[in-house]
Amino acid sequence: MKSIAELAKIREEALKKVDIRHDREGTRIVVGMATCGISAGARPVLMQLVEEVKTRNLQDVIVSQTGCIGVCRLEPIIEVYRPGQEKVTYVEMTAEKAKRIVAEHIVNGKVVDEYTIGAAK
Repeated sequence: MKSIAELAKIREEALKKVDIRHDREGTRIVVGMATCGISAGARPVLMQLVEEVKTRNLQDVIVSQTGCIGVCRLEPIIEVYRPGQEKVTYVEMTAEKAKRIVAEHIVNGKVVDEYTIGAAK
């Protein structure tokens, strides 16, 4: 870096890569990563989702983190947002369940009902 202008350009390019809130189409998978989620095992779930999206080369899928989703007893929780569809909330997730979510819901468009918040007891 030789100037402030170069630093500003690097910053702008980095922000474009991580900006998931604006001007993005496609599917978003959001993982609850507050202390409740992390202590319940959200980190391996997040890592599995990222790995599955990368392995399958899913260009229109973004995996991101959020804070508390609000139902701590059902953590780890992920939410799937698809354009034109209702949000789907999956609860009590594991890395293996996350793998299935990507295969069935993200790739094939079929919600895995037994993992959803509506199926939780």
